Amino acid sequence: MRTDITPGQTSDYLGFDLVMDDNLPEPGVLLADRGYDADRIRKTMGERDILTQIPMRKTRKMRVGVDHGLYRLRNLVERCFNKLKNARRVATRYDKTAESYLGFVDVTSIRLWVRHLST
Repeated sequence: MRTDITPGQTSDYLGFDLVMDDNLPEPGVLLADRGYDADRIRKTMGERDILTQIPMRKTRKMRVGVDHGLYRLRNLVERCFNKLKNARRVATRYDKTAESYLGFVDVTSIRLWVRHLST
């Protein structure tokens, strides 16, 4: 898992490059919401032979389909974020520095992972 912080009012697709660095294992599918619907992202993933499942924005002129069965798996990611936000310190961001905040996000993620392994 990779975590990073962008400025508060930054659009989703501007943080895409931070998350999809080349030093991570190559994914087979990119499941993303409409905030990531950009031609640049689709082209980059196509060059890397990664299947993109991104619903279209309403303003898109060229229609692109989505496999809704595969896209439903994105719900797992959304539930993970919901569980992370149950940690009050993550949801409200009490930490003043980005390094401290990301450290606590990592600690909370590890706690969730260990809890998942023990069940």
